[in-house]
Amino acid sequence: ATQPVVDIEKILDETVRPQLAAHNGDVAVLDFSDGVLRIRLTGQCSGCPSASITTENLIAAEVRARVPEVRDVVLVNGVSDSLLAQARALLAERRA
Repeated sequence: ATQPVVDIEKILDETVRPQLAAHNGDVAVLDFSDGVLRIRLTGQCSGCPSASITTENLIAAEVRARVPEVRDVVLVNGVSDSLLAQARALLAERRA
């Protein structure tokens, strides 16, 4: 299962990341399992109203065309686990 991830990162580096970088953004691969690639857009692309269009028309199209193991690309929105942990710690301190 590691080879598709290597191929995915290579495709992202060659075709996707340069376009996202033009908008001060990037993409992070969160997980690839059962044919589903989970990604998060970062930088200026994070939370952009066009993020779902970018995911489908740019990222998913490129990856699916070149890595047949990828059946679907899912954009994961929301905050990271570490940020959630920090927020929980702050709330716990305030309650004490």
